[in-house]
Amino acid sequence: MSYDLVIKNGTVIDGSGLPRFRADVAVQDGRIASIGRIRDGARQVLDAEGHVVAPGFIDGHTHMDAQIFWDPLGTCSCWHGITSVVMGNCGFTLAPCADKDKQLVMRNLERAEDISADAMNVGIEWSWTTYREYMETLERLPKGINYSGYIGHSALRTYVMGERAFDGPATEDDLKAMEAQLRDAIEAGAIGFTTSRSPSHETPDRRPVASRMADWSEVRRLVNVMGELNAGIFELAGENVDRNKDADPAKRRDYHMRLRDLAVESGRPITFGLFSRKDAPGVYKDYVNLLDETAAAGGRMFAQVHSRALSAVLSFRTQTPFDKMPVWKEIRALPLAEQKAKFRDPALRPKLVEAARARFEGAPRGTEARPAVFEWLFVMESVHGTHRSVAEIARQRNCDPVEAMIDLGLETDFNVFFLQPIANEDQEVALELMKLPRAVVTFSDSGAHVSQLMDSSLQTHLLAYWVRERQAFTLEQAVRMLTLVPATQWGFADRGLIRQGMAADFVVFDPDTIAAEMPEVVHDLPAGAKRLTQRCRGIAATVVNGQVLLKDGKHTGALPGRLLRGPLARA
Repeated sequence: MSYDLVIKNGTVIDGSGLPRFRADVAVQDGRIASIGRIRDGARQVLDAEGHVVAPGFIDGHTHMDAQIFWDPLGTCSCWHGITSVVMGNCGFTLAPCADKDKQLVMRNLERAEDISADAMNVGIEWSWTTYREYMETLERLPKGINYSGYIGHSALRTYVMGERAFDGPATEDDLKAMEAQLRDAIEAGAIGFTTSRSPSHETPDRRPVASRMADWSEVRRLVNVMGELNAGIFELAGENVDRNKDADPAKRRDYHMRLRDLAVESGRPITFGLFSRKDAPGVYKDYVNLLDETAAAGGRMFAQVHSRALSAVLSFRTQTPFDKMPVWKEIRALPLAEQKAKFRDPALRPKLVEAARARFEGAPRGTEARPAVFEWLFVMESVHGTHRSVAEIARQRNCDPVEAMIDLGLETDFNVFFLQPIANEDQEVALELMKLPRAVVTFSDSGAHVSQLMDSSLQTHLLAYWVRERQAFTLEQAVRMLTLVPATQWGFADRGLIRQGMAADFVVFDPDTIAAEMPEVVHDLPAGAKRLTQRCRGIAATVVNGQVLLKDGKHTGALPGRLLRGPLARA
């Protein structure tokens, strides 16, 4: 017989964690048809000699809800071997919402997730009201990779309550209406329900996003709708019970007991991001204990962890820690060429240094730049490895750290990046978290914080740094962490393994060279909005549903991605 595609001569790492083996893989009608020595012909043949053939990587934490409308490829995720993503995290979705009310939804997304309102207004053609109608819209969109989505609490709340969603508790009628909409969304294929209770999530006028106005009883009622249906995952951005060493342990314990009890009561899996923080050392262990405690009580709970420090990526082309300061604010509003002239003015230097040293006005939120602590502000001279701090460079240059940053900017035509860690500062703790049996390596936040974060590469960082450089994991272990584990936790029953009959999603890569490249600042969003992008080397091909999407990082023209609906819609 003749197949649609055969990947020949590769080393198969099948996602299970079992040892690698040499084999060909044949694809027919978007499914894996045969594994072994393939002698039959094919319409397309990929030679994978010297490369690993692995299942496509799965990212369980993205915010590509808006991006999917203007970026069919799914960049930057697709450049790093990602073939399936989960969007709609932290309560932020575009549905349910009518076109006339879309500013309510955008208000939740704009500041909390750094998604440009101008880009959304220009780039999204609104054609839905309910979440079910939104799913039908997604079904019709051209897609390079596969997408699944939650229904978000903030959108659900504003759909039912309008402006009242930002002001206070829901009424009984509101709750019944939200329950009905959530039930319909899960039956239409939503993968679950998400919320945010995080103080860092605010609207552009610095009010809490809609979901933060809900009391716990509202959250509990909505999650139990999924319990009644026996379908859906609950994901949340957590409460402010662990942000620093002075946080009240009693409040944290109360929060953890509510999560544990909800997991047991509803029978639905609960998931959240888990990071360590230098200003709250050891607190992460309480969450590790919570995972085990919940399992012992009969509930299901898993953490989402990162493969490196969670860092704001700063630059003069995007944001610096000083942009809101007097003097700086006026300069930073100018075109870059004029900024250079100002930064070269010796009379301005003392004023710039003095302003940067002044008290930071306005508490930072989310991934916004923090006040500069120069020992913890690093120059990104390479993607991997140890980075020098701004303080260290300033000592070497015998100048103030602020001057060092300005000079580095001028010397590189403003193409230097600075890393400001927000969490996971200690990489040994990050490694400990990745090894947890109830954890998934994910949480790229792709599609959000587009000018502040660049974590679409966290999967390839695992392969390049933790496998190749540190040898903390075998390649088999790492591939399993990026494929079978997330596929199992999010219920993608036909993905995450190379097995006959499974969906034909693959990433073909060179384990000796795979690595993220340096970020870039581009203006390719609708309305010319800017974002950070980051490509990857060492990936020969990415295959989605049996079609080659990317070859050597270049788009083939195919758009084989699909909408992955939840289990009730698939039944």
